[in-house]
Parts: sequence; C-alpha cells; structure tokens
Amino acid sequence: MTSERLIRIFAGSFVLLSLALGVEASPLFVNANFLWFTAFVGANLLQSGFTRFCPLEMMLLKAGVKRGG
Repeated sequence: MTSERLIRIFAGSFVLLSLALGVEASPLFVNANFLWFTAFVGANLLQSGFTRFCPLEMMLLKAGVKRGG
C-alpha cells in the first residue's frame, strides 16, 4: 500500500470518527468540540494540496512505506 492511499484512509477515518464523537445526534456523542478536529483534518488536507507538505506522509516514508505516484 502506498503512502498516498494510507493518508486518505487515515484522513477519512479521523473525519468520520470526529464527526461521530462531535455531532449530538450520534450515538457515540461525547462533546461538540470534536468538530474542531474535523476542521483541522480538512484544513490540513487543503494546505497539503497546495504546499505538498504533509506530516503524516513524512512519518510514513520514514517508516518505510513506499511513496504513492
């Protein structure tokens, strides 16, 4: 699996988890402040699209995951 696919999997998982924990209608609701984490993940995806800087990608490459392409 490439780093690009893993980044998408991580981002999607974190968005869904933070929405489940932050939306009051969810059975897993904890606190509405989890929605800030959803916004953080979205902002990071947006900036990485422009700057090509992604901390998770750097960690995955150091762990030996091959680069997506």
